[in-house]
Amino acid sequence: MIPVHLKHKPVLIVPNYEEVDGKMAYDSEAKGLSLGLAQWNDRGKVDISAKVWRHTGGKWSRQSEELPLHRVLDLAILIARAKLHFVNAYKYPHFFDPENPQIDRIGLQGDAMSVEICTDNDHIEEDIELFEQALKNDDELLSERLRILSELLREAGY
Repeated sequence: MIPVHLKHKPVLIVPNYEEVDGKMAYDSEAKGLSLGLAQWNDRGKVDISAKVWRHTGGKWSRQSEELPLHRVLDLAILIARAKLHFVNAYKYPHFFDPENPQIDRIGLQGDAMSVEICTDNDHIEEDIELFEQALKNDDELLSERLRILSELLREAGY
């Protein structure tokens, strides 16, 4: 049962998230998801947030995460863009062009979100290969969720 006595006030919940949490399904400390009233709300200001509820087995974890909805969507955009990048990234020796590490600029609110390979990472060549392999390994989990998201967005008129 997702707690309702804390500062985040759940409105819509996924009480069985541990059963569908990707590779951790049925053995996850992420017990639920919720959309609700954000814990950072001040009087007269109401924001909605998404929260991942973690439980250690003995208590609700301080590592439970709460995110504003626009950040959840920004992460979904970033995941979709990453998957798209790796469709053709095989053309580069280490899955990216070191001369042009920016792979996209996605227009948002009059500016653009830059999507780049993190060339400041001293182990980027090794790490990007591991990342690409993990994307391949998780393709079924991610693609299923992206297809569902795509269908729901179409139904909603987007």
